[in-house]
Amino acid sequence: MEAVNRFFRKYLLTSAATLILFFVLNIVLIFSVLIWAWQSSSKPDIHLRQISESITVNENGTLIVDAAIADTLNSQNAWAMILNDDGQVLWQECMPDSLPREYSATDIAKFSRWYLQDYPVYVLEHPAGLLVVGCEPDSLVKYNFTLDINYILTIVLGIGIVILANILLVIFLFWRNTRKVEKAVVPILDGIETISQGKPINLPEKGELAEINVKLNRTGKYIIQKDLARADWISGISHDVRTPLSIMLGYAGEMEDNTLLPPEIRTQAGIIRKQGEKLRHLIADLNLTSKLEYAMQPLNIEKVYPLELAREIISGYLNNGLDERYSFDLQAGSEVNTMYIHGDLALLSRMIDNLIKNCIIHNPNGCDITVGVKKDENFCVVSVIDDGIGVPEEKLKDFNNGSFSESVSKSDNEVAHGMGLRLVYQIAKAHNGTVLFENVLPHGLSAVIHIPIG
Repeated sequence: MEAVNRFFRKYLLTSAATLILFFVLNIVLIFSVLIWAWQSSSKPDIHLRQISESITVNENGTLIVDAAIADTLNSQNAWAMILNDDGQVLWQECMPDSLPREYSATDIAKFSRWYLQDYPVYVLEHPAGLLVVGCEPDSLVKYNFTLDINYILTIVLGIGIVILANILLVIFLFWRNTRKVEKAVVPILDGIETISQGKPINLPEKGELAEINVKLNRTGKYIIQKDLARADWISGISHDVRTPLSIMLGYAGEMEDNTLLPPEIRTQAGIIRKQGEKLRHLIADLNLTSKLEYAMQPLNIEKVYPLELAREIISGYLNNGLDERYSFDLQAGSEVNTMYIHGDLALLSRMIDNLIKNCIIHNPNGCDITVGVKKDENFCVVSVIDDGIGVPEEKLKDFNNGSFSESVSKSDNEVAHGMGLRLVYQIAKAHNGTVLFENVLPHGLSAVIHIPIG
């Protein structure tokens, strides 16, 4: 569920980032358009202050005009004049003939704000009077606004509020849509997770995604039925094979012990018995791993003392005529004498026994087997270590990931199935524990099991 929440948080943050990027991009585009419009503008490049400074008045009151003014005005298709206080033209340059040479105060007031006839003009105070610079008609648009300051402030504040309200509204809509999608998708994701765990699901078959829920319910039922059918088939095969196999083992044992038979026949009967025993153990492992896989094996929980259990298993091997090529060493501290865990005694015994068998089967030339029991904080740690041939590194990765699908070849080219180690992994998992497989130096294999205490 945390992964789902993390996904939707990321989705919401991504949506917010997209919104911010949208606004930033629009602002950049607006400024880009303004800059583009400014660069493409054909507004006359007229500097009133520069023109005014190019016209001076001497001590006699005569105007001295820089000759470059005419070139500047011609290049911009403009004209200029200076009016005295009586509205008469004292000086003019490139001024159209259609314009009058004398203006009243009213005329000056009008064209200062608007146009002189069709000519847009600029005005600037000059020591000799009023400097007027005009541009060609239709080259500029002049507006004159007078606005109340409270009106301007209200407009700016209102625009800010509208923009903020729009941002909050979009964020709310993103959040609302995300919540709607989450409510519709979370049950589906939970259903997929439930199916992956082999559990039945029953999603509500309504809403916009009802069709998906229907298919998931159907898929969950199909998978469960398929798994149950496979488990029933394995259980049935195990039951059907057990009786004829017992008869075969019985006759093979009698033939092996019958001293009246030739030695060759007795040897062959012994081989049949040993291989039959392997087949019986394989069938039992297959049946048990199937039950553990589909949680069909009930756990008989009781107090289990790991040290005592390890001693019993090792004693069983020693008392049953263990080959002298193999030796045992039990390592345990005094703190584990009274340590116990809650678990299924039969399954835990099977787990340790399978690890020891794995050491023996895969090291036909013999090895030293060390069984350790210790306490690590709130965990009981059981380890089985041998100094045999070890396991390839790629196999260790599969084992630690719970993958035992491929077979492991023994040194005599006989194929040994990974069913025993799979059972170790499943039994530890059923007890909320973990298993770690590692190669030891200079050679050998280590299996360390952590099971919670209590």
